[in-house]
Amino acid sequence: MPVNSFENYPISWKPDQKQLVPPLYRSIASLLEYDILNGFLAPNTKLPPQRELADFLDINLSTITRAFKICEVKGLIYAVTGRGTFVTPNIKNAIFMAGSDENKNCIEMGIIKPLDSTNSFVAQAIKSIATKEYLENLLDYRHPLGMPYHRMAAKKWMQRFNMDVAIENIAITSGGQNSFSLILMTLFHPGDKIAVDIYTYPNFIELAKLLNIQLIPIEGDELGMKPERLDAVCRTNPLQGIYLSPSCNNPTAVTMNMDRRKEIAEVINKHGLILIEDDVYSFLAPNGYSPISSFVPERFVYILSIAKSLSSGIRVAFIAYANQFVEKITYGIFNLNVKTSALNAEIITELINTGAAEQIINKKREISQDRNRIYQKYFQIDHKRENPISFFRWLPLHKEWQLNQFEHIALTRGIHVYHSHRFLVKKDESPQFTRISLTSPKDSDELENGLCILKKFLLES
Repeated sequence: MPVNSFENYPISWKPDQKQLVPPLYRSIASLLEYDILNGFLAPNTKLPPQRELADFLDINLSTITRAFKICEVKGLIYAVTGRGTFVTPNIKNAIFMAGSDENKNCIEMGIIKPLDSTNSFVAQAIKSIATKEYLENLLDYRHPLGMPYHRMAAKKWMQRFNMDVAIENIAITSGGQNSFSLILMTLFHPGDKIAVDIYTYPNFIELAKLLNIQLIPIEGDELGMKPERLDAVCRTNPLQGIYLSPSCNNPTAVTMNMDRRKEIAEVINKHGLILIEDDVYSFLAPNGYSPISSFVPERFVYILSIAKSLSSGIRVAFIAYANQFVEKITYGIFNLNVKTSALNAEIITELINTGAAEQIINKKREISQDRNRIYQKYFQIDHKRENPISFFRWLPLHKEWQLNQFEHIALTRGIHVYHSHRFLVKKDESPQFTRISLTSPKDSDELENGLCILKKFLLES
């Protein structure tokens, strides 16, 4: 029998003992996961102390400890030394474009829209393709990895960003998120560990949770992930992979310089990690920069999505990979994708081969540079290694907020922004920020208005 009576005790989580079945630790973990994902436990809820919960359920403390550990590995809960265990604040907080008009009266500065005004170039390419005699050939199942001349265009576009690989090591996928799914499902296994920046792309976080892959946050500085910290973690906690976006990290906007890229590459080679390099912002990197992948020729998968650079609506990404991954990735594409739309790939190929792609990225760089100048009228860019023409900014908050509280109040002021907890891999006492999209407001005037509202909001808080 329990040591204490809990009949009227205000315990924050009371699992139904009648629902417990052997093994008890898995049953408790399942009940906790259900209550979190279905909203019965609010974000940041402090869970009962493990001893108290063990007493309530009349079971061993070690059973509760094992159950909590399962949920912690899944990212459902987090522990703070000396304070207790809490429900993670960003469960199911992947960032996506909603189909509703919920925020239609607000200035959008959360979602990173990629300056879709350049879609006039894309529309012209589509009109040109519609007149081609071979149009029907783009509408079948052939060439699952991409038509040969589409892959040649992919090779050409990668060379534009100093990544040169054989066409046999290139495939075309249905966008960046599809590429992540493909790579995680074919090259990794449930329980594997992948190193990431402390703050990283939230959709990658959520995808890893779905596949039961554990993300290990590695400390960084103004140049990005610290190689010595990565090396230290690898020596004590064997990792299988590493995910990086060195041209312009989302959300911190840090651009990793060439020295740091080479240092990270040395650690990758030393410990035999699989590099997942997300180069969606390659077109914003300084000229002459080379991907980390070029320094780990036996260990890389390089993803060059065109969502931000050319067109968000044409779901295409180019991936390149080391020889050892050819067979597994090919098998994965055959079974996961069947193939990517050749019509979509044709549109991007047309943009690349006609030179329109170069015009698009030049135009986007020009607009983004102008919007960054507007941003600097209101806020300082704290680190010199932040990309000067980034589509977004990482603004420190000088007050502690809960994620939903901060975003909701900002919304009531007329702006939609994201709190840093969405991007935080491990829920701890890390400094708080907000990510500001500079490219989502419809024009410079709307951006200036949004930044003015944001500054006033932060000063009043």
